[in-house]
Amino acid sequence: MSATQNRDDSDARRAMRLCTWFSLGTGALGVLLLFMPYLLPFGGPWVQLALGVITLILAFRARRIGTQGVEDYDGRLSLLAAMAGFAICFFAGQVAFGEIMRLVGQG
Repeated sequence: MSATQNRDDSDARRAMRLCTWFSLGTGALGVLLLFMPYLLPFGGPWVQLALGVITLILAFRARRIGTQGVEDYDGRLSLLAAMAGFAICFFAGQVAFGEIMRLVGQG
């Protein structure tokens, strides 16, 4: 095995799967809260932003582990989670920015 080849490690495969599925779970919860914000009446945009950041961290962690430690890595699920994380951060960030501007009297 050369130095440029990926090593196939069962621990890396397990960590990659866990990160991928947890990122998909947090992404699904964040998207659900984007479409139904009344489910979380107190602290809504801040919780959504936290879910978006967690989704991004886990998705990119899964992609890093997969590209370095799994031989036949297919990153479509973690890419889907990363796209959901970006969408959550974008839309929840707009609402959070509006809340901050409202608090300081600019909006």
